[in-house]
Amino acid sequence: MTEQPDKIKQRFGIGLLCSGVLVGALQLAAPWVQAAESEPTQTLKQAKTYTVTSAPIEPLHLDTPTLPDLSGYTAEAVKAKIERSKKGQVVVRSMLQQDALKDFIGGDERLREWVKRQQGMPNAIFIEGGYVTLQDLAKRLPDNQFRQVKPGVYLARLPIVVAQNATLHVDKNVEELRLSQERGAFMVNDGKLFITDTRLTAWREADNGPATFRKPDEFRPFLVSWGGSELYISDSVVTSLGYNTSKSYGVSITQYTPNMHKRLQRKEPTGWLLNSEFVDHWYGFYCYEAADVVIKGNTYRDNIVYGIDPHDRSHGLIIAENTVHGTKKKHGIIISREVDDSWIINNKSYDNKLSGIVIDRNSINNLIAYNEVSQNHADGITLYESSHNLLWGNKVLNNARHGIRVRNSVDIRLYENVSAANALTGVYGHIKDLSATDRNISLDPFDTKISMIVVGGTLAANGSGPLSIDSPLSVELYRVKLIAPTKSTGISFSGILGEKQEEILDLMVRRNLAVLIDPVERQTELQD
Repeated sequence: MTEQPDKIKQRFGIGLLCSGVLVGALQLAAPWVQAAESEPTQTLKQAKTYTVTSAPIEPLHLDTPTLPDLSGYTAEAVKAKIERSKKGQVVVRSMLQQDALKDFIGGDERLREWVKRQQGMPNAIFIEGGYVTLQDLAKRLPDNQFRQVKPGVYLARLPIVVAQNATLHVDKNVEELRLSQERGAFMVNDGKLFITDTRLTAWREADNGPATFRKPDEFRPFLVSWGGSELYISDSVVTSLGYNTSKSYGVSITQYTPNMHKRLQRKEPTGWLLNSEFVDHWYGFYCYEAADVVIKGNTYRDNIVYGIDPHDRSHGLIIAENTVHGTKKKHGIIISREVDDSWIINNKSYDNKLSGIVIDRNSINNLIAYNEVSQNHADGITLYESSHNLLWGNKVLNNARHGIRVRNSVDIRLYENVSAANALTGVYGHIKDLSATDRNISLDPFDTKISMIVVGGTLAANGSGPLSIDSPLSVELYRVKLIAPTKSTGISFSGILGEKQEEILDLMVRRNLAVLIDPVERQTELQD
């Protein structure tokens, strides 16, 4: 149903060099632009002499990217995956010595948490051996562990664990499943978990309402789906999960921790999250070393740290047709640390505390296309230390800082994007030495290099100008519309490349040619 990861590089043409050189940036950042940054930007100033020449047009051509077929990701397809032929069993046993729970009871402090909440050695509900519904749980368990509080509404007062080779289905006959905050309830999926046409809510019994966020370290129920598992959520509302503790962020699809994975050898976890609403979670969605996850048609609203956050070494992801807004601390959508070969397409990300979409920490070979990214309180689309990515046909409008920002990344291609009415620069590229920060350089290496192509699209009415780039390797520009300048002097470049402004505009605007801008040092290297 989705394209294989090895085809994505062919489809995007990622990693190829245009006109025989790396493609880079346009304009050295003016000091007053950097001063407008809300975080300090330590750049590496290099004295370079740049030349401007026309470049061949043919190598700049890219076919419109082929998007994955989304038609098969439906509620009906989810339900078709449910295996009901074998009935499962429900048992209650100790949380101790259980692989699926070791991350949550390891160490005296975390064990004390559940001893205190359960007022004794902690137990959990285990679904094993086949298919189980919440109605089955209510029939087999006492009210102090799991009960129906009114028709269709169930309250879990113990953790629920779906074991390997088992299936739990929270279906349309369930109006709401509530997970008790006071009693330390949460959900762990080690098999298959289906949540369809219903509501899942972290529940504060003292308030008889959702366990809305109060502070980062306060326990709130969560859902985690482990290595080897499958998680499917469709046409549902999921509310108020997660807090600031590892693997307890909200809704998570994650491989086991390295030591556990070495022993258990589970395959990469996966799942589909479709046409659902995720509200007031610590992270709206998180994944780690997951594969082929589909996040389609959802609303992520008023989550605390991130809306959608795929992380370490996840790949083959489809993040499509989602609306993400109101994230309170950081970004709307972020992929970080080697999240590769994925699609971020046709999403709306707006009114988030920082950026709308972020590609971070060596995440490569991704397509970011046809997204509407607006009114975010920092940048629109941000790429940090993530080379070989393609941005196509995005609308990046009215963000509080830069429209599209690129740092320490090469072979970034911007095709047919509109970046307009952003407070600072339409496209801003820069290098930064991160070695003096708290970054783990061995885990997250970087090069202070930047290059990009800009083809087609429009840069309009951005507060600090259309493009600004610090110490590029090189740049190619073609068919870029530069309109509606905010300055009375009109469209202008600054810094070293300002000296070449007439040549750039003559080639690109008057003569409709592709422009190659690169440093003399680079040309000497190529000749040698």
